[in-house]
Amino acid sequence: MLLLRTDPLAPDRDVIRVAVDALRRDGIVAAPTETVYGLFTHAQSDEGCAKVFKAKGRPPDNPLIVHVNSVEMAETVGYIPDELVDVLRRVWPGPITVVVRSRGVVSRCVTAGLDTVAVRAPAHPIPLAIIRELEAPIAGPSANKAGRPSPTTAAHVVEDLDGEVDVIIDGGPTFLGVESTIIDVTKKPPVLLRPGPFTVEELEKYFGHIEVPPVARGLAEADVALAPGMKYRHYAPSTPLIIIHFDLKEAAKDLKTRGVRVAVLCAMGRCADADAVIQMGADLYEVAKNLYKSLRDLDRLGVDVGLVPAIEEMGLGLAVMNRLRKAAGHREARNIQDLLRALPNKQ
Repeated sequence: MLLLRTDPLAPDRDVIRVAVDALRRDGIVAAPTETVYGLFTHAQSDEGCAKVFKAKGRPPDNPLIVHVNSVEMAETVGYIPDELVDVLRRVWPGPITVVVRSRGVVSRCVTAGLDTVAVRAPAHPIPLAIIRELEAPIAGPSANKAGRPSPTTAAHVVEDLDGEVDVIIDGGPTFLGVESTIIDVTKKPPVLLRPGPFTVEELEKYFGHIEVPPVARGLAEADVALAPGMKYRHYAPSTPLIIIHFDLKEAAKDLKTRGVRVAVLCAMGRCADADAVIQMGADLYEVAKNLYKSLRDLDRLGVDVGLVPAIEEMGLGLAVMNRLRKAAGHREARNIQDLLRALPNKQ
């Protein structure tokens, strides 16, 4: 495994060439995007795609996102509706993925055998440079073991995938911290499949009304995963996590009196005394950027349970709550009785 460092805003050409050489040999490369680190393969490589799924431990029916550097390249991968071409030129590069009908040119492993494909143009110089040098799209999920918190630094990638990746490009911490927004534009109106940095309120300025089903709020799982994040356990620390919808201080105090070792993940000015405290941030953008690091830090504290305050599901808060619900395994408490029922091993 090669670990190569480069300036994220002006990537070294030699580093990019090493990554591209690995992709041309059906290898796999971890690199930052503006959202999280991705684990990439050549989008047309069956062998490379199989390596991604194996390294990640990813279920085979969970498709990857195809990354392109232009709308023109996207049109070689999927059928972009005419009315959306100009829209995508305005929102790309950026943290928004669209699910469209596939042209069947990428590996069926990438699309998990579906007739649709998820496509986006990342707003980060490193993957864009890789795609440009490769002269082909790349495909990948986040560069972590399946079910684990997504990686926002190269150190997180090494922690999960050391020895299982051909090349890791260390481009520093990612800019946004949560994965791209995904919408299914094969439906009318478009359907939100996964909330992300591009909020519903922003989406509707470009795409019109967006349907937001329970799966997008993290309240349910899809029967068929049209895109990442719709099925299976995601983003989860090993330490049990509970989302608190009432007074965080009351929740932490009650558990401490019962001998439970508690860590509190402080967010949006809500905090409490506990055995350990993790500061996520005072505003939504800080909370989102620090979310996965905070979940990984939770596992290093040796506590029995983590408590995190619920976030209002508006704007970026919808994406944060989607990730928190999956990370918590849907453990949510609106009062002390709920909290006690949610405790692991009924402590």
